[in-house]
Amino acid sequence: MRPRRIEQALLAGEIVVAYGQARVALRRTPIANAVQRLRRARPPGMISRDDEDGLSEARRLGRAVARTLALVPGDTRCLVRSLVLTRLLARRGIPATLVIGARPTPGFLAHAWVEHAGAPVLDPGDGSFARLVEL
Repeated sequence: MRPRRIEQALLAGEIVVAYGQARVALRRTPIANAVQRLRRARPPGMISRDDEDGLSEARRLGRAVARTLALVPGDTRCLVRSLVLTRLLARRGIPATLVIGARPTPGFLAHAWVEHAGAPVLDPGDGSFARLVEL
């Protein structure tokens, strides 16, 4: 197997494991606690990457999470994708904010996405979602 293929396979495996961890965390605790639990993946002593390289890596991982979870059976909607990406970013020392927003009309609709340094790294929707919670 070529090195790039190996890296992709390892990342896909990491995403699937994080998906399982996110699902368990959501079942057992309120969402704020689930986010906190998933962020504990950050290795001790890792320096935070709050820079342009961190944003590029966050966007790359966001695309990988979306592509991989599209193939996974089960609930892989925006909240779960956001939790999985939050875990992956924490493991790499990249700070992220999980945002939950809502649109009251026409017909209530909620959406979750992840931001790094104020920039979305998962689809923030069509711009009609008012921010309710930032975790």
